[in-house]
Amino acid sequence: MHEYGILSLFPPLIAIVLAIRTKQVFISLLFGIWLGWVIINGGNVLTGTFDTVEALVRVFKDAGNTRTIMFAALVGALIIFIQRSGGVEGFIIRVNRLLLRFEEKQSGSNKVIVQFLAWLTGVLIFVESSISVLTVGALYRPVFDRLGISREKLAYIADSSSAPASILIPFNGWGAFIMGLLVAEGFSDPFATMLKAMTYNFYPMLALVLVLVIIFSKKDFGPMAKAERRVRETGKLLADNAKPMVSDDLTEVETAEGVTPRAFNMIIPILTMVLLMPIMLAYTGWEAAVADLPTAGTGRKIFYAIGKGSGSTAVLIAVLGSTLLAMVLYKIQGIMRFREMVDLTLKGISGMMPLALLMMLAFAIGDVCKNHLQTGVYVAGIVQSWLSPGLVPFLIFLVGCFIAFSTGTSWGTFGIMIPIAVPMAQELDANVYITIAAALGGGVFGDHCSPISDTSILSSMASATDHIDHVRTQLPYAMIAGAGAALFYLLIGLL
Repeated sequence: MHEYGILSLFPPLIAIVLAIRTKQVFISLLFGIWLGWVIINGGNVLTGTFDTVEALVRVFKDAGNTRTIMFAALVGALIIFIQRSGGVEGFIIRVNRLLLRFEEKQSGSNKVIVQFLAWLTGVLIFVESSISVLTVGALYRPVFDRLGISREKLAYIADSSSAPASILIPFNGWGAFIMGLLVAEGFSDPFATMLKAMTYNFYPMLALVLVLVIIFSKKDFGPMAKAERRVRETGKLLADNAKPMVSDDLTEVETAEGVTPRAFNMIIPILTMVLLMPIMLAYTGWEAAVADLPTAGTGRKIFYAIGKGSGSTAVLIAVLGSTLLAMVLYKIQGIMRFREMVDLTLKGISGMMPLALLMMLAFAIGDVCKNHLQTGVYVAGIVQSWLSPGLVPFLIFLVGCFIAFSTGTSWGTFGIMIPIAVPMAQELDANVYITIAAALGGGVFGDHCSPISDTSILSSMASATDHIDHVRTQLPYAMIAGAGAALFYLLIGLL
């Protein structure tokens, strides 16, 4: 019997509802964390409050959490550098030239092309979802602003092309993590098993396709349509009461006086960050590859090493290396003095403090829900006893959606659901590959919708939009893709 029962659902659900209704994300998450610890302490408010403080401190005991939060803060320095150097302005000039080549007589063709390029960029950087959303936001936010496309639309495109692409093209940390879970379930060839399952992973497929449908049809609906209409009619890129995840000090930096705008001053640092990601994954995982695959070829070892590498170390070194290269590049050109670089670095970090704080709270509520209240285990246990073989993929998908939405983590959901879904499918004689795909798709969907998801938070940050506005405008689109995926799993199970 589960120790906390239905009480384990209250902290994440109340935090999410409060965040959406009040738009006070920080207070809502903090209340959810506090409520979780009060429940754990049997209703003792004083002890629960003390444990809440300790839980926030313990976030930094995990090296991966600390590196991720440092990465989030240091990104601010890179953002401010590429703007001050004239790289962003130069990139806008280049994109405008490209748009002129594709100019059509119909109004709005430029907007379609730019949105498609943003989507394509997000898909191509499948090696790491965080780097994907950051790159799309940094590259295309100025262009979207210039063309009068809402910040919410950019956040949607960045978010919906990152995790779905990363899980469908699993030559990255996502694939390695999933293969590790499959090995634990007794699969002798986890890579082949994962690839077979991916053919049934409907949600990320539908999410990617839906973005293209929205872009080329020019038919937005729901809150997103209101956001786009606001920009067209008033020119306001954000709603009146919006609180962007990035300070205006970072998004309104002008090119240094007397500097000629050059696109390469932005492209080189961004490209360096993207390339350093797989290199650092391979480096940090090489020792494990050599130990586990002593007789394998170099290519297989490199792929295995990328899977075993530290994602948090890779993203931190990637942004550090990119920032240092940018400093050298700008110093050689005489764009900035060393003192100005230091000042801009500190200014960039300070502008990202709200994001760093939000990530700390997201990690803390994820810890109390997953490791202490065991919210996911409780939800999975409820439905496990009455599943029929035909409904296994459908219900596994729905449970995965709910767990990921409540905890804000797709990987955590994978870790909960795969050990439950695989034995269940085998025992009930359901299709194992479809069931695995349903568990993975449900994790991505719930994470995609959740306001406490780190990927959604980063998407809001990279697009410089209000986080709750991003969640509310994206939710109807995600629900359509999710409903389509659920319908496919239901039909497959019944046929």
